[in-house]
Amino acid sequence: MIDNTVGEPDATPSHQPVAMPKKAALASWIGSALEYYDFFIYGTAAALVFGKKFFPTENPATGILLSLATFGVGYIARPVGAFFLGHIGDKLGRKLVLVLTLIMMGASTFLVGCLPTYDQVGIAAPILLVILRLCQGFSASGEQAGANSLTLEHAPAHRRAFFTSFTLSGTQAGLILATAVFLPITRLPEAQLLSWGWRIPFWLSVVVVVIGYIIRRTLDETPAFLEKKEEHTVAKLPLAVLFRDYTSDVLRVICASLVSTVSTIFGVFALSYAANTMKIDRTTMLWVAIMTNIVALIAIPLWAILADRIGRRPIFIFGAVVPSLLMFPYLWSISQSNIPLIFLFGVLMSGVTYSASNGVWPSFYAEMFDTRVRLSGMAIGTQIGFALGGFSPAIAAALQGTGPNSWVPVAIFTLAACLIAAIAAWTARETYKVPMRELGRQAAVPSLS
Repeated sequence: MIDNTVGEPDATPSHQPVAMPKKAALASWIGSALEYYDFFIYGTAAALVFGKKFFPTENPATGILLSLATFGVGYIARPVGAFFLGHIGDKLGRKLVLVLTLIMMGASTFLVGCLPTYDQVGIAAPILLVILRLCQGFSASGEQAGANSLTLEHAPAHRRAFFTSFTLSGTQAGLILATAVFLPITRLPEAQLLSWGWRIPFWLSVVVVVIGYIIRRTLDETPAFLEKKEEHTVAKLPLAVLFRDYTSDVLRVICASLVSTVSTIFGVFALSYAANTMKIDRTTMLWVAIMTNIVALIAIPLWAILADRIGRRPIFIFGAVVPSLLMFPYLWSISQSNIPLIFLFGVLMSGVTYSASNGVWPSFYAEMFDTRVRLSGMAIGTQIGFALGGFSPAIAAALQGTGPNSWVPVAIFTLAACLIAAIAAWTARETYKVPMRELGRQAAVPSLS
């Protein structure tokens, strides 16, 4: 029987220095923040700029719809990238995936800032934009799964949720950084914003790549993966093992990941609705995002600590249902242009309650799989689910009606997606007390592993 005591507090592997769990969590936090800075600035630009510069039409609403659709296009590449990067991560190691995703994301983001507009090159402009967005999505597909796998496999058994939550805290930090960079840009005169101002956040991705590469190249491979490698039990065909033994878990993660609809509706559709339909000051809405994510930085690890004490499922279900209900008063407050209520419900919805699901899903999903297929299972499950959630701003724009209650179909759509996520989580196994060596099913077939 394989001695697979990785992460147990009473049996620290020889591969793992005492400080490694903290170093892995910090590196995942910083790397995730830097990488998702790139990803989030695209969403902001899609809501505020791209409809006018890449999709000019006689009907401004059509341009906005097309622009939001390109945000969703990035999610098309995510499942494809998840299969490819998941295979690499489970066969060759977690560290390699994290370096590859960083370089690819940084390069594609920088090139977005260099693109000519529709007025300059015609239809080639939106085509090139879509291609680079696909590259962004391909890269992002392996980022969180790789960081979560690395952190979980370094973490002490009784604090796995807490340590893996740093990946999502980093994601929130990336959103804060991306939004903060756009704050002075949005204060530029309209002509300057649309001509060159919007490009600056994309060009800054060069700094992102350099800092992120320096951090990630110093990471050690996880002791769990190294043990599998030394024992020659690394799966030769990880995807074959995954879909033979874990199909139901992959489907469960796909459905649970629909909770991301809250994030994309809040971060993209609501911003566009407020700025373009209700004519609320863009800077005000960006401050809503910043305040919300500052609160999330605090709330995410707190929810994760609670999940280490009472379990993953109840925290996740709470974090799916409650924010979807709060979407109703949040969109209503935007329709009323009530700034204090926009801040109140925005912070309660996305900053406090949505952080419950964000704080727990990295450990919740990762613990459904064993080490041989953990990165593949998380990457494929989350990225298909996120792909569906990624199109929610475009779906919401299509569902949006007219008049003061035009937001209601969007809120109902968000609630429906989150109820599916909550039901999927309810059907999952509770794993917060399960040792690392017992995570996942142990029905391996020698010819595949």
